[in-house]
Amino acid sequence: MFDDKVLDCFIKDQLKLFPKKVVSTREEATAFLEDLMAVVLEDRDDVIAYFEEEGLDMTGEDIFEASEVFEVGDGRYLVVEA
Repeated sequence: MFDDKVLDCFIKDQLKLFPKKVVSTREEATAFLEDLMAVVLEDRDDVIAYFEEEGLDMTGEDIFEASEVFEVGDGRYLVVEA
């Protein structure tokens, strides 16, 4: 579920969500993201739909600036609900 690009994105940007580093390797990142039931979404529309389905009160660009939303860099997004 979490390919190298997703894992590298999380490792690089984890301080966006957490006050200190929680993982340092891809293996640690995989286990951590699985434990948190993080999801990889294919595009911006999927992110918006995900937040709507979860009933979270976020709209528009606010969603993409949320600390739990990570832009992978290839059009996909990682959502980590801590």
